[in-house]
Amino acid sequence: MSTHSFLVKPAAPFDFEATSENQPYFRKGQDGGSDSYQRLLDLGGTLALATVQFNGDVSAPELKVELWGEALAESEVALAREQVEKLLGTEQDLQPFYYFAREDPVMANLVETFFGMHQTLSLSVFETIAQAILGQQLSASVARVIRALLIETYGPRLTVEGETHYAFPRPGEIAKTSVEDLRGMKLSQRKAEYLHGLALAELEWPGGLDRVGELPDDEVVREVTSLRGVGMWSAQWVLSRALGRPDAFPVGDLALRRIVSQLYFGGEALTDGELADYSERWAPFRSLATSYLFAALRTGKGQDVTASGKRTYTPG
Repeated sequence: MSTHSFLVKPAAPFDFEATSENQPYFRKGQDGGSDSYQRLLDLGGTLALATVQFNGDVSAPELKVELWGEALAESEVALAREQVEKLLGTEQDLQPFYYFAREDPVMANLVETFFGMHQTLSLSVFETIAQAILGQQLSASVARVIRALLIETYGPRLTVEGETHYAFPRPGEIAKTSVEDLRGMKLSQRKAEYLHGLALAELEWPGGLDRVGELPDDEVVREVTSLRGVGMWSAQWVLSRALGRPDAFPVGDLALRRIVSQLYFGGEALTDGELADYSERWAPFRSLATSYLFAALRTGKGQDVTASGKRTYTPG
């Protein structure tokens, strides 16, 4: 096992903990008090464990990345750097969004609460859609259990210092697995069929599903929704999480509808159409706005300012 290390300097402001907590595959090291996060990277067939530690501060951030792998070539180390930078959105410029958010009391409060949180990304269109399929019509906690089961059953793995780490399953592994076996991952018949069909499409499309990254937003939506089981909600996540497009908005997400209702409408119920219309207030930064709204929902923080700009009482 060989090691390599390099430094990444994210665009400031950059809050490493807030950003990492928004990335489902980064996890803290074995030491509960550790400030380092780990992720197993799949470098085109070669595996490397990346341990990322934050140095500096929010205004002058620096990441130290250490790779563990078997005889990693320079090209693989370079790919690992690209993947870490994409996963953590290190090149993202938050300033235009922050300037824009000043006119919205709720969003301005979320910016203050999660200051320096970058939008995290996935590494492929396949992975993004697969996660969307797994999470359809399920609570986040149940979706996490199913995702972990799928990853630990079919994902590539690497053991470093006695601990086994997993990467997201490769399309070929899912494609050669029967629908019945996928149903054993607590998936419904339809979801198992969707996931299996998605893996086949990744292998059969010329250039793979990632080729949609060359298309404008509307054509991306048209291409991915041609896949069985992929609707507008999943397509918007492809734009946002896989391709890093700045103005995607996953209308139809029940959790998103709930937090917008709570923060902007005093809990009044919204339809998907009303939510879509209201989201225009955050254009052309709806992807980042969505990330900050979900951070508020996930943590319970930043929910003490109403749309009128009034601060509500928070016990304790």
